[in-house]
Amino acid sequence: MIDTLNIADEIANKGYLITSSELADLMDINASAVTSRGDNWVWRNWVVSRVRREGNQILWQLERID
Repeated sequence: MIDTLNIADEIANKGYLITSSELADLMDINASAVTSRGDNWVWRNWVVSRVRREGNQILWQLERID
């Protein structure tokens, strides 16, 4: 669990954009569950925002909230 949270922090701190499937892997849920949540939502200590679409992939950004 700590590894997952550290990875999420690293993604947020570096400003990396991740795909729906990468986000689903991080959250340990199905990719369709990610896209069905809408454009902005909270997961644990992060706001998850849909940033843009590149081809057939949706890119997401994590922002840490304290």
